[in-house]
Amino acid sequence: MAEQTAPPESTGAIGAISVGPPGPTAPGASPDGPPGTSPGKPDAAVVRDALAVGVAVGLSGFAFGVTAAGSGLSLLQICALSLFVFTGASQFALVGALAAGGNPYTAAAGAFFLGVRNAFYGLRLSQLLALPRALRPFAAHWVIDETTAVTVAQPDRRSARLGFTVTGLTLYVLWNLTTLVGAMGAEALGDTEAWGLDAASPAVFLALLAPMLRSTTERVTAGLAVLLALTLLPVLPAGVPVLLSALAAPVVLFLMGRRKRGPAVEGGTATREKTTEKGGRDA
Repeated sequence: MAEQTAPPESTGAIGAISVGPPGPTAPGASPDGPPGTSPGKPDAAVVRDALAVGVAVGLSGFAFGVTAAGSGLSLLQICALSLFVFTGASQFALVGALAAGGNPYTAAAGAFFLGVRNAFYGLRLSQLLALPRALRPFAAHWVIDETTAVTVAQPDRRSARLGFTVTGLTLYVLWNLTTLVGAMGAEALGDTEAWGLDAASPAVFLALLAPMLRSTTERVTAGLAVLLALTLLPVLPAGVPVLLSALAAPVVLFLMGRRKRGPAVEGGTATREKTTEKGGRDA
């Protein structure tokens, strides 16, 4: 899920970290800030924010454990998913499709494509964190929505590394513990669908995602993806609507590109016409 550049300089904007050549550093000072301090944000504030996200989302592993048990998976299978897959949206997509009677291969494909987004997160976080090569394979397992959201919100590399580590560790431990508790307690709850616990993780995911949709293109893409999924849900096998909703991104990008090219072409044509007209008068 998860995942060298020269030491960064904070640009002053939240989440914007320069990866260009470092500027002058005061004698004896670390490029990432004085020892024990963060130049842009106190360590205590970073830890507080990271723990808040890690605990809030980690507790929803209970909902996954209950939902997965209701879909017919064994305790070992459920725990293995949380230990080795560790990406809530993909896990819920998989067990949700299985519970709805979907083909296991289709369910796995839907979960896989949902998890692909973490690879793109990793491309960004590899620049922000600049971890040693030996640590990258281990850090890669923690590159998910929540750790990415916390990391990119930090003003400098030191804070980014601290936020990533605290969020990832807290979330990984809690998610797996609550998954185990949920799976073991599913029988005591009875009908798991009646509790609606399968909606807990998607709700948390949307709450984290919504503030990140800042541009019109991002909002339109998210809206179209939701519309596609809801429209196709009643007519296609479980898991397939999730796959097809990804088509929203290329469609929106194509339409936005055409919209931007239109005025440029018209402006170019008008300029050529004026030039020709002027040239004719001069002649």
